[in-house]
Formats: sequence, structure tokens, C-alpha cells
Amino acid sequence: MNWLHSASYFFGGAFISNAIPHFVSGTMGQAFQSPFATPSGEGLSSSTINVLWGAFNIAIGYLLIGQVGNFDLRDPVDAAVVGLGALLMAMISARLFGRFHGGNSPGK
Repeated sequence: MNWLHSASYFFGGAFISNAIPHFVSGTMGQAFQSPFATPSGEGLSSSTINVLWGAFNIAIGYLLIGQVGNFDLRDPVDAAVVGLGALLMAMISARLFGRFHGGNSPGK
């Protein structure tokens, strides 16, 4: 596998993972942190902004995974690379958003 394809799949997984909390919070009608809030990443953005930000992340993830190379979900290497990108972003999100929503703080 081409290493550029692997990098694209990894970041595609990260974008898809990042879409989940924004899209879900937005569709539930709840405000959530986003890069567009003040301060960026800490303040709350409206549910509409979060739905749009989540949809944008899904679109970028789709482009990185579905339109680069020949991604095959049945290929363990392809699936693992996407999964690792998603897992890393999920862990980063858990630490960052946990400060605001009762999860683990970075100091613990």
C-alpha cells in the first residue's frame, strides 16, 4: 500500500471520528464546543453550527477514505489504518471534551 494512501485513510478516520460528537450533539439540539466558538474549542456553538461542522467532517473523511486510492474495508490493513486514526481522535476528543463534560481532566 502506498504510504500516502495510508496517511489519507488515517486522517479520514480521524475526521469521521471528530464528526460524531458534533453531529450527534447538534441533532439533539444541544450546544457543543467547536472551532467557531469563543474561545475557540472551549466556548459553545449552536446546535446548527455543530450539525454543519459534523457534516463537513464527514465529507472530508469520505473524500480522504473513499476517493484516495482503492480503500477496501475487507482489507485488514486499510481497516486498521482508518481505525487507528479514529481511535486516536476519539482519545484526544475524550481528553479535551472531558474537561467540560465531567470526564477525565488532562491532569488526572
